[in-house]
Amino acid sequence: MKNPHLSVVIPVYMAENCLKELYQRLKGALEGISTNFEIVLVEDCGGDNSWQVIERLAEADPRVRGIQFSRNFGQHYGITAGLDYCLGDWVVVMDCDLQDRPEEIPRLYAKAQEGYDIVLACRGARSDPLLKRMTSWVFYKIFSYLADIEYDGDSGNFRIMSRTVVANFRRMGEQLRFFGGLVQWMGFPTTSIEVEHAERFAGKSTYTFAKLWKLAAETIIAYSDKPLRLAVRLGFLMAFFSFCYGAYIIGLALHYGSPIPGWSSLIVSLYFIGGIIIAILGILGIYLGKTFDESKKRPLYIIRNATFDEPGSVD
Repeated sequence: MKNPHLSVVIPVYMAENCLKELYQRLKGALEGISTNFEIVLVEDCGGDNSWQVIERLAEADPRVRGIQFSRNFGQHYGITAGLDYCLGDWVVVMDCDLQDRPEEIPRLYAKAQEGYDIVLACRGARSDPLLKRMTSWVFYKIFSYLADIEYDGDSGNFRIMSRTVVANFRRMGEQLRFFGGLVQWMGFPTTSIEVEHAERFAGKSTYTFAKLWKLAAETIIAYSDKPLRLAVRLGFLMAFFSFCYGAYIIGLALHYGSPIPGWSSLIVSLYFIGGIIIAILGILGIYLGKTFDESKKRPLYIIRNATFDEPGSVD
């Protein structure tokens, strides 16, 4: 299939019970726009039968194109692979669990035709559990502050993008991937519409609290040096207060003629300052480690299987 008008890129992880329903609803929504579309499903080795389902869907409908990784690389790498191999003039990115409703795609497409390169699907009343909504809110607030990016967590990954955006996204080869941050960094004309956020069709979220914060730490390190700048400020602040306290101690010693006792406070201060120094060295070490990872120039992902011959990215 050459030059479809519309592509839908979906990373797939442990979604065998969702894929048939996802395909049927996507087909109904996309055919209202154009019959010339493709659905790119990137299976991220979740350990279930998702790949077998994708193969059957691709065999029944050539507009379905499947990619399977050699191992689990992660959601943002799945999106990256889908964007590398999609062919559409307009590209929709969405999740596979049907919380992103396929029926909203025509609205995204219609808004994009008003002259926008990117249209975000901003979730209204979310159907996630309260704990997940709270952790996501905290995550994006901290991420926006430390990464120096005003990122709206309510938009998620669900969006439509022009071919120009996708072509420029392919040029970014960072090992640490955060799809939303990369797209926002490019600065193309962007708007958003509010969409309905549905309940998960089957299964449960695999984004645990620990995984979310691991993603936060890696993303902040990848996108900003603000932690280093904050560490420098903390060092100067501690030095200033130490100088003031030292002047205070000297003044008391001169006034009373003897040193002021304070062995316990001295030891506590030393341990505190030592901990701060070790933490700052740890931050430096993390940055050096990530620099080392980037210097290896390894591929972002490895494809094991594909439902189409000789997969290769097309600009």
